[in-house]
Amino acid sequence: MHRAPILSLIAAVLLAGCGGDRLHGVAGKQATRCAAGSFRRLGSSDRAYAAVVRSHATVVRRHGGSVLATFGRLNANGVPTVFSVLGERVDRSCRPVAYRVQIPLRPNGVTGWVAPRAVTVASVRTRIEVDLSQRRLTLLQAGREVLHATIAIGSPATPTPTGRFYVSQRLIPTDPSGPFGPGAVGISAFSNVLTGWTQGGPIAIHGTNAPWSIGHAVSNGCIRLPNPVLRRVFRTAFSGTPVIIHP
Repeated sequence: MHRAPILSLIAAVLLAGCGGDRLHGVAGKQATRCAAGSFRRLGSSDRAYAAVVRSHATVVRRHGGSVLATFGRLNANGVPTVFSVLGERVDRSCRPVAYRVQIPLRPNGVTGWVAPRAVTVASVRTRIEVDLSQRRLTLLQAGREVLHATIAIGSPATPTPTGRFYVSQRLIPTDPSGPFGPGAVGISAFSNVLTGWTQGGPIAIHGTNAPWSIGHAVSNGCIRLPNPVLRRVFRTAFSGTPVIIHP
């Protein structure tokens, strides 16, 4: 993460940011009858679900509860607003009446509920695993490891946050020779230290103009990749891709 203005980035959007199939309700085979109000978890080790906001979305703290946040179709950077779908509450016909979603706000990992009519749900077959102690990133596709790379991580003063996040936006810098390199894969995490930064100190996986930094703990919390590797990750990791950052 760098102090460069976020508005110096322009959007790179493909299929509203998601790379999977559009779905009607949940993916996969549906039961014909369900217990009304029952909850079903969504996602597995090789498949996740992303919800793209159609025009606007209200996220509530619990199903039928108070408002947690409201979102427009586009986020502050002008790209589609995307949530990670964790599960669904269904009616007797097994149709979703509410999705439980992770949203790109503080505190890290915050979740809420959104109405199905407010979003379009798609499947995502990629996953990113980050091991901070090994300074290593692994990209998986359909459960298969397709890329390993050494990374730069946050310094001791500005550490990279750990936890389960997701790709919330993909951005192309106006200057590919700048500190972000040729692209930035924004994730739903925020720095636990730099709370006063633009947009709250969002974390990203991006390229670099300081290749010497790869393998070291020197960033302001973001994850740096060599530029050729970043290009591969950028092409593959669509919005909604789970990003699990281990200590």
